[in-house]
Amino acid sequence: MMLLVRKIAKYLMLVLYNIFILFSRVNKKIIIFESNLGRNYSGNPRFIYEEMVRRGLDKQYSCFFILEDTRQNLPGHAIKVKRLSLKYFYLFARAGFWVSDTRMPNYLRKRKKTVYIQCWHGTPLKRLGLDLEQISMESERSLSSYKRNLIRNTRKWDYLISQNSYSSEIFRRAFNFNKKILEIGYPRNDILFQKNNRADITEIKRRLGLPLDKRLILYAPTWRDDEHYGRLKYKFSTRLDFDYLHSRLSGEYALIVKAHYLVGERPDFSAYEGFIYPFGADFDIAELYLVADLLITDYSSVMFDYSILNRPMIFFAYDISRYKDNIRGFYFDFMKEAPGPIATDTKQLADIILSEAYRQYEDSLRTFRRKFNHADDGNASARVVELIRSLS
Repeated sequence: MMLLVRKIAKYLMLVLYNIFILFSRVNKKIIIFESNLGRNYSGNPRFIYEEMVRRGLDKQYSCFFILEDTRQNLPGHAIKVKRLSLKYFYLFARAGFWVSDTRMPNYLRKRKKTVYIQCWHGTPLKRLGLDLEQISMESERSLSSYKRNLIRNTRKWDYLISQNSYSSEIFRRAFNFNKKILEIGYPRNDILFQKNNRADITEIKRRLGLPLDKRLILYAPTWRDDEHYGRLKYKFSTRLDFDYLHSRLSGEYALIVKAHYLVGERPDFSAYEGFIYPFGADFDIAELYLVADLLITDYSSVMFDYSILNRPMIFFAYDISRYKDNIRGFYFDFMKEAPGPIATDTKQLADIILSEAYRQYEDSLRTFRRKFNHADDGNASARVVELIRSLS
């Protein structure tokens, strides 16, 4: 019964949406921002908006942030809008600019005078888009339908932000995108240039309740396409033995655990108070990069952002063969080009941390940064804001 009610409600909203399009004009002073399909206030849209706030442009434009939970606090004058509400459809029909870091629903028709700036959400190690040769995502019926829907979606994009030339080449092909690519680095990484200093890092640690007297390790794994609870709600997949890490590292180190935004569960780490500091999927990771002395990840694009800081990384890749061969596939030889050591079990990981074996990868990290961080310079948000001003 509830499913039927939702379908009817959605149908009525779409009817109203098309009426709004028919009887209203596009307003170039209305900007819609959305991160991760409204799950949080984060990523590239967040930092583009905050650049507008810094310049006082949030008073000259009507800025709206789409959120599933509108209780989140936002700076400036942005108005929070509940995702899939009546106001949501009305604004998408009228807005002069859409600024998003994920694909929007295909039922949202984009008007000719509306400018869609697709910020995207990472540099790809894992194959994506039309390059996929298999599909394991619960939300997709088949590979062919996924690719058809993708092309319908990417045709709406007017601009696509890229972190580097490597990504630009892949995006052209994988998204079938033939419009303007903005190879300017990611706005979400501007903070890594602006606040990478002792005073700001100490302030962030204090505000987040993190210890000042320990070395901080950030553990930020990606999600697994084939491990999920339902539509776009994935499991927190890891084989890390937290008991073992606690026994070996707790004296000198503390562990920050950051779930991917698509993860639909919150693991209980209460038994590790004072050692593990968990941050949910709805928390923006940018500040966690700044406070972390060391990153542990697997195949997540966090590696490309964190490398800007020129700090060590370790890759906990316990399922690398299955992931590479049966789930996604990689764009480059990860085992060869990874800018840090690869561990496949918790003991090996702890040994690498305590021996500081990651220091042997300084040359690899430099090579990695030259390839993937050449466009990031702390000014990406400003460039996007200037684009918006020039088109409005």
